[in-house]
Amino acid sequence: MKTLTLIRHAKSDWGHEGLMDIDRPLNQRGYTDAYSLSKWLASQKNKPDTLVSSPAVRAISTAFIFARALQINESEVTIEPAIYESTVETLYHLICNFPESSNSIALFGHNPGLTNLSNQLAADMFFENIPTCGILQIGFNVSEWKQVNTGNVLVYKYPKQFNV
Repeated sequence: MKTLTLIRHAKSDWGHEGLMDIDRPLNQRGYTDAYSLSKWLASQKNKPDTLVSSPAVRAISTAFIFARALQINESEVTIEPAIYESTVETLYHLICNFPESSNSIALFGHNPGLTNLSNQLAADMFFENIPTCGILQIGFNVSEWKQVNTGNVLVYKYPKQFNV
Protein backbone atom coordinates (compact mmCIF):
# COMPACT_ATOMS: atom_id res chain seq x y z
CA MET A 1 0.00 0.00 0.00
CA LYS A 2 1.17 3.52 -0.82
CA THR A 3 0.00 6.55 1.14
CA LEU A 4 0.03 10.11 -0.18
CA THR A 5 -0.42 13.01 2.22
CA LEU A 6 -1.22 16.30 0.52
CA ILE A 7 -0.55 19.34 2.70
CA ARG A 8 -1.39 22.82 1.53
CA HIS A 9 1.07 25.41 2.80
CA ALA A 10 -0.02 27.29 5.92
CA LYS A 11 -1.46 30.82 5.81
CA SER A 12 0.90 33.29 4.16
CA ASP A 13 1.71 36.91 4.91
CA TRP A 14 0.48 39.40 2.32
CA GLY A 15 1.88 42.39 4.22
CA HIS A 16 5.20 42.62 2.38
CA GLU A 17 4.55 44.81 -0.60
CA GLY A 18 6.92 44.19 -3.47
CA LEU A 19 7.71 40.55 -2.64
CA MET A 20 7.32 38.09 -5.46
CA ASP A 21 4.64 35.46 -4.83
CA ILE A 22 7.22 32.68 -4.43
CA ASP A 23 8.95 34.65 -1.65
CA ARG A 24 5.88 35.25 0.57
CA PRO A 25 6.50 33.95 4.11
CA LEU A 26 4.02 32.50 6.59
CA ASN A 27 2.07 34.84 8.82
CA GLN A 28 1.63 34.25 12.57
CA ARG A 29 -1.55 32.24 12.08
CA GLY A 30 0.27 30.14 9.50
CA TYR A 31 2.99 29.28 12.00
CA THR A 32 0.42 28.49 14.70
CA ASP A 33 -1.57 26.24 12.35
CA ALA A 34 1.53 24.46 11.06
CA TYR A 35 2.82 23.73 14.57
CA SER A 36 -0.59 22.43 15.71
CA LEU A 37 -1.28 20.23 12.71
CA SER A 38 2.28 18.91 12.46
CA LYS A 39 2.15 17.88 16.13
CA TRP A 40 -1.14 16.12 15.46
CA LEU A 41 0.23 14.32 12.38
CA ALA A 42 3.31 13.21 14.32
CA SER A 43 1.02 11.54 16.86
CA GLN A 44 -0.73 9.43 14.22
CA LYS A 45 0.10 5.86 13.26
CA ASN A 46 0.46 6.42 9.51
CA LYS A 47 3.12 9.14 9.27
CA PRO A 48 4.88 10.16 6.07
CA ASP A 49 8.48 9.01 5.79
CA THR A 50 9.38 11.32 2.89
CA LEU A 51 8.60 15.03 2.45
CA VAL A 52 8.50 16.82 -0.90
CA SER A 53 7.87 20.59 -1.09
CA SER A 54 7.26 23.37 -3.53
CA PRO A 55 10.13 25.88 -3.58
CA ALA A 56 7.84 28.71 -2.37
CA VAL A 57 8.97 30.09 0.99
CA ARG A 58 5.55 29.47 2.58
CA ALA A 59 5.55 25.83 1.44
CA ILE A 60 9.15 25.15 2.51
CA SER A 61 8.50 26.77 5.90
CA THR A 62 5.44 24.56 6.38
CA ALA A 63 7.39 21.47 5.31
CA PHE A 64 10.25 22.23 7.73
CA ILE A 65 7.83 22.62 10.64
CA PHE A 66 6.29 19.25 9.78
CA ALA A 67 9.74 17.70 9.33
CA ARG A 68 10.76 18.71 12.86
CA ALA A 69 7.53 17.32 14.33
CA LEU A 70 7.97 14.06 12.37
CA GLN A 71 11.63 13.88 13.40
CA ILE A 72 12.82 14.08 9.81
CA ASN A 73 15.98 16.08 9.20
CA GLU A 74 15.22 19.27 7.27
CA SER A 75 18.06 18.42 4.88
CA GLU A 76 16.04 15.38 3.79
CA VAL A 77 13.09 17.48 2.58
CA THR A 78 13.10 17.37 -1.22
CA ILE A 79 12.45 20.71 -2.90
CA GLU A 80 10.65 20.12 -6.19
CA PRO A 81 10.30 23.22 -8.41
CA ALA A 82 7.58 21.62 -10.54
CA ILE A 83 5.11 21.76 -7.62
CA TYR A 84 4.94 25.57 -7.67
CA GLU A 85 2.06 26.74 -9.89
CA SER A 86 1.60 23.17 -11.11
CA THR A 87 -1.25 21.48 -12.91
CA VAL A 88 -2.88 18.22 -11.91
CA GLU A 89 -0.99 16.51 -14.72
CA THR A 90 2.36 17.77 -13.42
CA LEU A 91 1.59 16.72 -9.84
CA TYR A 92 0.36 13.30 -10.98
CA HIS A 93 3.55 12.80 -13.01
CA LEU A 94 5.64 13.63 -9.92
CA ILE A 95 3.68 11.15 -7.80
CA CYS A 96 4.09 8.37 -10.35
CA ASN A 97 7.85 8.94 -10.20
CA PHE A 98 8.24 9.01 -6.42
CA PRO A 99 10.95 6.65 -5.14
CA GLU A 100 9.65 3.14 -4.47
CA SER A 101 11.71 3.03 -1.27
CA SER A 102 9.09 5.33 0.30
CA ASN A 103 5.64 4.00 1.08
CA SER A 104 4.24 7.17 2.63
CA ILE A 105 5.04 10.57 1.11
CA ALA A 106 3.84 14.06 2.03
CA LEU A 107 3.65 16.64 -0.74
CA PHE A 108 3.54 20.33 0.31
CA GLY A 109 1.98 22.56 -2.29
CA HIS A 110 -0.62 25.09 -3.35
CA ASN A 111 -4.14 25.56 -4.58
CA PRO A 112 -5.76 25.16 -6.98
CA GLY A 113 -3.41 22.28 -7.84
CA LEU A 114 -3.81 20.34 -4.59
CA THR A 115 -7.61 20.61 -4.51
CA ASN A 116 -7.87 19.60 -8.16
CA LEU A 117 -5.48 16.69 -7.61
CA SER A 118 -7.45 15.60 -4.55
CA ASN A 119 -10.61 15.41 -6.60
CA GLN A 120 -8.85 13.30 -9.21
CA LEU A 121 -7.29 10.87 -6.71
CA ALA A 122 -9.93 10.53 -3.96
CA ALA A 123 -12.54 8.01 -5.03
CA ASP A 124 -14.77 8.62 -2.03
CA MET A 125 -14.84 12.40 -1.43
CA PHE A 126 -15.14 15.68 -3.30
CA PHE A 127 -13.32 18.82 -2.12
CA GLU A 128 -14.43 22.39 -2.81
CA ASN A 129 -11.20 23.76 -1.38
CA ILE A 130 -8.32 22.33 0.64
CA PRO A 131 -7.77 25.14 3.18
CA THR A 132 -4.35 26.48 4.14
CA CYS A 133 -2.51 23.90 6.25
CA GLY A 134 -5.14 21.33 5.30
CA ILE A 135 -3.99 17.71 5.42
CA LEU A 136 -5.47 15.11 3.10
CA GLN A 137 -4.15 11.57 3.27
CA ILE A 138 -5.13 9.09 0.57
CA GLY A 139 -4.36 5.37 0.62
CA PHE A 140 -3.75 3.46 -2.59
CA ASN A 141 -3.91 -0.32 -2.77
CA VAL A 142 -0.86 -0.53 -5.04
CA SER A 143 2.74 -1.62 -4.62
CA GLU A 144 4.35 1.01 -6.90
CA TRP A 145 3.80 4.75 -7.23
CA LYS A 146 3.42 4.45 -11.00
CA GLN A 147 0.28 2.37 -10.36
CA VAL A 148 -1.48 5.15 -8.41
CA ASN A 149 -4.89 5.94 -9.82
CA THR A 150 -7.69 6.49 -7.31
CA GLY A 151 -7.67 5.69 -3.64
CA ASN A 152 -9.60 6.21 -0.43
CA VAL A 153 -9.37 9.14 1.94
CA LEU A 154 -7.75 8.06 5.20
CA VAL A 155 -7.52 11.48 6.86
CA TYR A 156 -8.83 14.95 6.18
CA LYS A 157 -7.90 17.58 8.75
CA TYR A 158 -7.65 21.35 8.69
CA PRO A 159 -6.94 24.09 11.26
CA LYS A 160 -10.55 25.01 12.13
CA GLN A 161 -11.08 21.47 13.43
CA PHE A 162 -8.39 22.17 16.01
CA ASN A 163 -9.71 25.57 17.15
CA VAL A 164 -6.32 27.14 16.52
